[in-house]
Amino acid sequence: MSAGNAAGNVHVEVLHDHDEAAHGTLKSYTIGFVLSVILTAIPFWLVMGHVIVDSQLNAIVIMAFGAVQIVVHMHYFLHMNTKSEGGWTFLALVFTVVMVAITLAGSIWVMYHMNGNMMPMKPADMSTMKM
Repeated sequence: MSAGNAAGNVHVEVLHDHDEAAHGTLKSYTIGFVLSVILTAIPFWLVMGHVIVDSQLNAIVIMAFGAVQIVVHMHYFLHMNTKSEGGWTFLALVFTVVMVAITLAGSIWVMYHMNGNMMPMKPADMSTMKM
């Protein structure tokens, strides 16, 4: 910011630091958009056309397309790579993925073992319970 002039007007300099972060071009945004549409249309076709009969395999294939679409969005629209902001955005992403994986794995593990460790109860025992 610079000092004002004799007339009392204030001149403000706005500094933008765009050296590290790359901004997308029309071509990169178009590629990202086309890939996103394709990665959305294929799972839609798989489900609506009953292409894969096994529902478990169908769910795995759709989740794989979703994971690829997440990567496309991060690369083409969020411009996340190892070079932007000195690699800190990528490091934060890796940390987030690890924390989510630990949380999900722990939750699934606890729910699985809760079912096995619960005391079995017969319907006759349930009718005598006081609430």
